[in-house]
Amino acid sequence: MIFYVLSKVLDLLIAPLTWAVLLVVLGLLWLRARPGRAKVALALAVLVLLVFSVEPVSRRLFGRLENAVQDTFRPEPPYDVVIVLGGMVDPSAMRRSGQLELDQAVDRIVRAAQVLRAGQAKNVLITGGIFLDGRAERSEADWLAEWLREQGIAADRIALEGESKNTRENAVYSAKILAERGWKRVLLVSSAWHARRAVGCFRAVGVEVDLLTVDHRAGKPPGASWMPRAAAFSDSTDALRELFGGVVYRVMGYAR
Repeated sequence: MIFYVLSKVLDLLIAPLTWAVLLVVLGLLWLRARPGRAKVALALAVLVLLVFSVEPVSRRLFGRLENAVQDTFRPEPPYDVVIVLGGMVDPSAMRRSGQLELDQAVDRIVRAAQVLRAGQAKNVLITGGIFLDGRAERSEADWLAEWLREQGIAADRIALEGESKNTRENAVYSAKILAERGWKRVLLVSSAWHARRAVGCFRAVGVEVDLLTVDHRAGKPPGASWMPRAAAFSDSTDALRELFGGVVYRVMGYAR
């Protein structure tokens, strides 16, 4: 729990918007007493906002993450299980609609369904325990399992892990299920930008996985726009969070 809370605090501190806000506050505090420093702080705030809100920067950051690992997916013979990491449900949207609402990472579950239908994996393990409104009524894994059943995947091929709150716990809790069921040949489906940390977490708990990446966001920088965009700023924030998170996980020994 302490690590979970600390990770949320660090998420806030690593965000460029936080840096810009702090610089603006410093600039305003120094405005009368130290006008020179105030101007520098305000200029840096504008620079931070501009730099991280252009697509070439956000795409380059994502490229560094996505180029760190390579797919090792080999469909023959079929995998015992394909593991799908959670983190694709939009809780706030679901509170309004009461229905399953998915975000950009939806490719994870869609690609897993394709693998299952093609007979390239015998089973699926969905790992994710983010609860709506903080209540343990239905885990993310449970919602996604329902979606898979609606796509024609038999219920006896679906295993759930609905307690994990982060990637380390995804790996720790999934490793126990893999051992209990005797599943040896394992495929992990992950967003490309998150794949290095995800694979590292499974290795740290003694589970070797093949990798199938989806949800690629790097694109090609030459075709990117230099006009500041809120979407690019959001992407830069996500990429920085993942880069920093990977470092923290390795230092803590959570990823190898």
